[in-house]
Amino acid sequence: MEENNLQCSSVVDGNFEEVPRETAIQFKPPLYRQRYQFVKNLVDQHEPKKVADLGCGDTSLLRLLKVNPCIELLVGVDINEDKLRWRGDSLAPFLGDFLKPRDLNLTITLYHGSVVERDSRLLGFDLITCIELIEHLDSGDLARFPEVVFGYLSPSMIVISTPNSEFNPLFPSVTLRDSDHKFEWTRMEFQTWALYVANRYDYSVEFTGVGEPPAGAENVGYCTQIGIFRKNGGKATESCLSEQHDQHVYKARQGLTMLPRLVLNFHPQAILLPHLPKMLRLQVFTTSYPSLQQERFFKLVLVNEVSQQVESLRVSHLPRRKEQAGERGDKPKDIGGSKAPVPCFGPVFTEVEKAKIENSPTPFCVGDKFFVPLQRLLAYPKLNRLCANEEMMRSVIADSIPLSSDGSAVVADLRNYFDEQFEF
Repeated sequence: MEENNLQCSSVVDGNFEEVPRETAIQFKPPLYRQRYQFVKNLVDQHEPKKVADLGCGDTSLLRLLKVNPCIELLVGVDINEDKLRWRGDSLAPFLGDFLKPRDLNLTITLYHGSVVERDSRLLGFDLITCIELIEHLDSGDLARFPEVVFGYLSPSMIVISTPNSEFNPLFPSVTLRDSDHKFEWTRMEFQTWALYVANRYDYSVEFTGVGEPPAGAENVGYCTQIGIFRKNGGKATESCLSEQHDQHVYKARQGLTMLPRLVLNFHPQAILLPHLPKMLRLQVFTTSYPSLQQERFFKLVLVNEVSQQVESLRVSHLPRRKEQAGERGDKPKDIGGSKAPVPCFGPVFTEVEKAKIENSPTPFCVGDKFFVPLQRLLAYPKLNRLCANEEMMRSVIADSIPLSSDGSAVVADLRNYFDEQFEF
């Protein structure tokens, strides 16, 4: 954070509210990024599988979290349907997500609705975030907020951030940081509210924040105050969740799924679904990511990895064949002095991995055929991570890669057209 005499266009949040030219505080990185990074660090630490962001706005936090490998369900809820409609495309898979699928499935869904309405689709979550949300609630909604989020949804962990009003005098001409804020609390006010809510709904809470004050003003605390609430006793049990009746009050609009973002022509279509108690349920956006848990993507990845490893072993075997031919007195074919490309880099193995590879069955030749035992392939870390055993590998690749008659090895031609261009 630093001070300068520039016009303060991003005092808080990146909302770009202009204020008179006075000494302004700028945060590096910007305050909104610090808040999002705080959540991401928490996710990295606790590895939740199901995460929901209430008041997700432009979905910036969801886009940051979707790359986390532990998350399998990511949900955003916001009252502003226009933001959700036009931001859904940014959450769709990229082409690269299909070329290198995730280990675990990931579904991302956006719902249009109020955070103080009960929707059973948000039950059983590991983490719910409310980043700069509660200060936008009027007194009636603020009273209902704990009943819904802590009492009804009751996730394992809740993160709530809100402005610290004690910091505001450090900003030029700032009373409330946003025209839509209904209030901004001091640290004492926020902590009093948070402790009351935590005690009532059987949570513990700890307080921290982001956005450090400038030197000499440490007494005001962080610019953004944060409460981390943890459910006493951990997750809600399955029996507790089963007692909740299905109650779908959020609206959703169906997005195109399983298409690379680079070729995605996103035109959400409103699909009318059956009537529900409070409002019509309308599919806002949902998309699924390719993963190794899906058979077709697992097969593509495994076949590709096996093919690459076999080719690497075949190419490295050819110079040895040439040396053996020279020892026998055979004259290698002269093709004009062309030199074979010598690989200068490759995967780096640990000593344990090297030993495992060296102790595995060695590739061999029979005539003009090159054989790589499946046990050899399974000794390589990448393939070992993909396949638990030889039988599993054989069953997946059998209809895509030639195997020996007993199915114990991959078979490839020792030489191909490309080799003829070099001195092998």
